[in-house]
Amino acid sequence: MRTLDDLDVDGKRVLVRVDFNVPLDDARNITDDARIQAALPTLKELREKGASGLVLLAHLGRPKGVDPKFSLKPAADRLGELLGVDVVLAPDLDDVPEGDVVMVENVRYFEGETKNNEDLAKRYAKLADVYVNDAFGAAHRAHASTEAVAHLLPSAAGRLLEREVKTLNGILEDPKRPMVAVVGGAKVTDKIGVLEAFLEKADTVLIGGAMCFPFFKAQGHDVGSSLCEEEGLEPAKALLGNEKLELPTDLVLGRELSADTEVRALDGIDVEDGWMGLDVGPGTAERYSAIIAAAGTVFWNGPMGAFELEPFAAGTKAVAEAMAATDATTVVGGGDSAAALAQFGLADRVSHLSTGGGASLELIEGKELPGVKALT
Repeated sequence: MRTLDDLDVDGKRVLVRVDFNVPLDDARNITDDARIQAALPTLKELREKGASGLVLLAHLGRPKGVDPKFSLKPAADRLGELLGVDVVLAPDLDDVPEGDVVMVENVRYFEGETKNNEDLAKRYAKLADVYVNDAFGAAHRAHASTEAVAHLLPSAAGRLLEREVKTLNGILEDPKRPMVAVVGGAKVTDKIGVLEAFLEKADTVLIGGAMCFPFFKAQGHDVGSSLCEEEGLEPAKALLGNEKLELPTDLVLGRELSADTEVRALDGIDVEDGWMGLDVGPGTAERYSAIIAAAGTVFWNGPMGAFELEPFAAGTKAVAEAMAATDATTVVGGGDSAAALAQFGLADRVSHLSTGGGASLELIEGKELPGVKALT
């Protein structure tokens, strides 16, 4: 993969694909600017190396055509504050001014972006002399701004994309042992490839979140009203015989998915009708924390329960605190796990916090990322 070390940007205009798909509140204020912060090293390096100007491409949400709710204006304003320059937001590709740092409005506004349209990519390419992709969170998509345009200009990976790929490949190819994978979330089918990859490469795989219930049901246990993905039963059954797999042994139950629901602890895993499992129990949290503490490498993707609700946050918090406390190499695969670390104030206490949940999982599954392949 080509990097900034392979690209001459002196006196040239640089087209940079960044990942500014940041969360906004109802007033369109950014609630977490981590992805913008993560792009700063690349943007600063390009300017220090003599780039005559930066033209940034990014997306926000999934608008159907032009929609003011998905404007990148908040991101442009925040980037300007962080860089200490005025970041001009260009409304479309036909009106992109010269400037130190210019951001084009949401690329998802443009027809053909998600179809990897070559004509749209040519319009992007006319804006600059060279291309840099630093949007790891979008690298698993073959879109016009991540794949097609990379073939039309001298191109390379930015520092964030470079670090993401090297770190994730590194823990798969040469991890410090023992290697532990913590995999949570709602559905087995969403992460079956990740589970299979880690059951091959890791020493222990810890399961949490609602994805434990297809495993329990496949074992013949009652799951009550718990979220239990029927399509996950067969994949779960196929994985059950693997001795590396660790499942919860106790749960925290609620009557419904609500912060003020009736709550009780269950010393076991058979859930009665009218109750749903919404977190791993304290015994499981303690056991998982001890396994993480003894690890050499830990990868975590997916919460242990409904951590956004206070009664069901303890299991996820225990994993987050164990990740923060260990001396192991700790890698967090974006998404809800990153949100949990932020919620508990521990985002700066892990070795690597990925900016791309879906991209990191696909890389671990062994899939080729189109945005990365285009730079090789």
